[in-house]
Amino acid sequence: MHCSNGEASDQYLIQRVLSAIVGVHARPSPTLRVMIPKADDIREVWQQAWPTVLAMASYTCMQFVDSLMVSVVGPTEVAAQGNAGIWTWVVIAFAFGVTTLINTLIAQRVGAQKFTEIASYAWAGLYIALAYWLLVLLPCALLAGPLFESMGHDEQFVEMERSYAQILLVGGVFVVAGKAISNVFFGLQRPKVVTLSAIAGNVTNIIAAVILIFGEAGLPNLGISGIPGTHAYGLNGAAIALVIGTMVELFIPLAVFLSPAWNRELGVWRAWRPNRRAILEVVRLGWPAGLQFANELVCWALFMTVLAGGFGADHMAAGWITQRFVHMSFMPAIGLSTAATSLVGKHIGERNINRAMRSAHAALSIAVLWMGLCAAIFVIFRADLPRVFLSHDAPFEQSTHIIEIASGIFLCAAVFQVLDAVGIIYSGALRGAGDTLVPGLLTILLSWGIIVGGGVFMVQSFPELESIGPWLAATVYLVIFGIVMAIRFERGGWKRIHLLDG
Repeated sequence: MHCSNGEASDQYLIQRVLSAIVGVHARPSPTLRVMIPKADDIREVWQQAWPTVLAMASYTCMQFVDSLMVSVVGPTEVAAQGNAGIWTWVVIAFAFGVTTLINTLIAQRVGAQKFTEIASYAWAGLYIALAYWLLVLLPCALLAGPLFESMGHDEQFVEMERSYAQILLVGGVFVVAGKAISNVFFGLQRPKVVTLSAIAGNVTNIIAAVILIFGEAGLPNLGISGIPGTHAYGLNGAAIALVIGTMVELFIPLAVFLSPAWNRELGVWRAWRPNRRAILEVVRLGWPAGLQFANELVCWALFMTVLAGGFGADHMAAGWITQRFVHMSFMPAIGLSTAATSLVGKHIGERNINRAMRSAHAALSIAVLWMGLCAAIFVIFRADLPRVFLSHDAPFEQSTHIIEIASGIFLCAAVFQVLDAVGIIYSGALRGAGDTLVPGLLTILLSWGIIVGGGVFMVQSFPELESIGPWLAATVYLVIFGIVMAIRFERGGWKRIHLLDG
């Protein structure tokens, strides 16, 4: 059978993607042999990734633990927390995405041995965080109430959403600044400092959440006594505890960054003045990633609060219960993606393109293995996992309904796990090369077309499916997104980007 050049090229591309995912190839060609990750590549990625995974999962772990505690208060509070939390992240996400390019810019300079330029990019991230807080986060805190009112939620529900969101937005400067300084350590291939701060932040969050959510009542079912005289703030207490945890998570790496040892090594103190060139370079390269992050979250927020959430409080509660577990499944992949960004950037700085590709493929192999395992867990325990977030004294009929809905959503999540891993890892690898514009635009087109457009279609055409209809559309989006990002990376256009030559 004969193939045209185009067909042969497509077959070769598919072969490369499959080889990267499984990590092996029956008869590797000389070129493919270069692409398949070696034991050293897996080891390098894992050494960079495991502390990064713990660090990147930190905020999600805080939300997961806080949701568990809030579930004791009631399932309605869990739904309000989820709605307010995702819309808060919509606002924060743009700056979050922009500052990911600090990782790329520093990692490439580490590879190229240009250490004198690193401190300017670190300070640039902190100045961007401060400006974003003043110009965006604080004004948005004032608009939180009208936003939730426009969704048609009842007055009591809106009040819970508004107050929770306002607390997180006011404290959002710690999240953005923490992300910026974390990316400095990721780019320098020193993620363990960030891991230590993440652990400290999570421990602080747990202690603060118990005190602030339950007050002097404590958690007697778990043998945890409250502090006499302390007030129980409920859902707002969870928000305050989250802010306190992120403060701790920021201050530890910031203290290391400002230490005399780092000043001697990188000249941190003399670089404190705003460097216009460094700030503009971070923004110029980072805005597509920021737009990608924020846009995708807008679509997911509309999806969770309007499309899937439009079928009632039980559907919202089931959706957010499922999302907490889905977040725990993909956050390790986000950490591996961040490691891929660091290592791809470093090896590009070293002018070692083949090693950069193998690093991406090594990260992909680990992520696919992890999320494949999560898919199996979602299928096997789909009726058991929702019970973790349901209080024992919740009404039986409501609990049964929520479990039934969540079980269907878990099946959807199991379907998209592996391709979600592919999209996450390849997106991070592309950021390591500085390829952010096209992936960002593709994400916008796919997310609005499939998550929102497909979700609306399912709601209107198959209302009998209820919230499962939009979840089927989301599943299609994540599958297609993974395929598109894989093709984008494997075609290799990113190899022609030269950030250090600018």
